[in-house]
Amino acid sequence: MRDPISKVAKDMKPSGIRKFFDIVSEMTDAISLGVGEPDFDTPWHIREEGIYSLEKGRTFYTSNAGLKELKIEICNYLKRKMNLDYNHNEEVIVTVGGSEAIDIALRAMIDPGDEVLVPQPSYVSYVPCVELARGVPVVINLKAENEFRLTKEELLEHITDKTKVLVLPFPNNPTGAILEKKDLEEIARVCIEKDIYVISDEIYSELTYSGKHISIACIEGMKERTVLINGFSKAYAMTGWRLGYACAPKIIMEQMIKIHQFAIMCAPTTSQYAAVEALKNGDADVDRMRESYNQRRKYLVHELNDMGLDCFEPYGAFYVFPCIKKFGITSDEFATRLLMEEKVAIVPGTAFGDCGEGFLRISYAYSIDNLKIALGRVRKFVERLENEHSTT
Repeated sequence: MRDPISKVAKDMKPSGIRKFFDIVSEMTDAISLGVGEPDFDTPWHIREEGIYSLEKGRTFYTSNAGLKELKIEICNYLKRKMNLDYNHNEEVIVTVGGSEAIDIALRAMIDPGDEVLVPQPSYVSYVPCVELARGVPVVINLKAENEFRLTKEELLEHITDKTKVLVLPFPNNPTGAILEKKDLEEIARVCIEKDIYVISDEIYSELTYSGKHISIACIEGMKERTVLINGFSKAYAMTGWRLGYACAPKIIMEQMIKIHQFAIMCAPTTSQYAAVEALKNGDADVDRMRESYNQRRKYLVHELNDMGLDCFEPYGAFYVFPCIKKFGITSDEFATRLLMEEKVAIVPGTAFGDCGEGFLRISYAYSIDNLKIALGRVRKFVERLENEHSTT
């Protein structure tokens, strides 16, 4: 029989995150600091709106692009938060999480052989989605000494005549890095000069701890060449509701809706009604959760630095990215031993790109109580490693 599997699928590596959580799910008394999922319940008024929509029998398909009411609220939100103007009828689509938005944006924009710039360390799906779209991922290795920000120089270094799209993953998973307005302005100048489009993944935009998040779409000349992606999972603790959205120029959006139409039909109706309530009345919930994450962030950075793990201060998302190079072991070995010896699950930096070697992703989307217990175990493990290192 002929091989039933496509070469692209066969060559694709499985997620580097998964194996640790397959192991931890079988362990008793294990603590996971690895999953990027809020530990808060979805706020009650948002859940209530979802329940009410079911009670009212709203179990039908919505239009392919999403509920009109939700698209209007998305536009209102972006106007209120970032002073961005989008036409709800022509420039907005509601998707099954931000992940679907990334996928269909790339498929709508990329022809075979087009190059897509992917700064790393970053979210695990960008490179596979580029490959599935038959594009060529070109990785830009970000540096700890730059706080894992993308610089103009790094961008220029990787541009060729085949470059079509830049993925801009800030605030960043896994590093917690952000880009400030001056960074975005420099990147925007390069994109305009070189005629490059941007897919800006802003799923952590509400979880910014130093000033206000700015989208590259706000920079002059960039809205017409940017696909802005966001969603409800992180800010509103709505991961299981599977709801995201994208805003883009009409010429791109028409093709994204077409792909979405054939692949998905529409995002979950119940989730869309709940999301209307989130955008209308959820600001106070976001503020409360952000404040809690900020307290955990400060605690975690302090504790890691205190135990001798170098960790720059992240100003976005809910991750820290400490360096473990001084121990002379790989990130995978560190994470595996920590799990087996102390029953704490974290993610090796290499899960997010080869340049993540020597780093670990630790999530603080967990309660302070759990963080204290887990960090006590990490401290014991680090002390043991230091003793091993000093005797070799």
